[in-house]
Amino acid sequence: MDWMETLVVVVHVVIAVALVGLVLIQQGKGADAGAAFGGGASQTVFGSQGSGSFLTRFTTILAIVFFVTSFSLAVFAKQRAEVAGEAGIPVVQESKQAPADQAAEQGDAAQTGEAESGESDLPELE
Repeated sequence: MDWMETLVVVVHVVIAVALVGLVLIQQGKGADAGAAFGGGASQTVFGSQGSGSFLTRFTTILAIVFFVTSFSLAVFAKQRAEVAGEAGIPVVQESKQAPADQAAEQGDAAQTGEAESGESDLPELE
């Protein structure tokens, strides 16, 4: 499964760079006014219509693939987190006591000497 995740990450990065490039290449809506008065539209590579429709479609396709790879990476991350949880990695559990009660309880333990004995509810690290 690692090779699949690596492949998705590589595709994701390549598509992200391609999207940035395509967006920078495209002309804004204001550039159409100059082309209406014979601004050399017939000399374009993509014909008299210009590159607008081609670049727009290609950008849309790349954006869809980018979202699919993003979703795939989220699924991979969720699976990896579930595996890490099953591997015995300790999970922090919230206490239902109020902070003032916890401070009072720790103060009582320090007075009786329980805190100095080294006993703890936390698992030991290996």
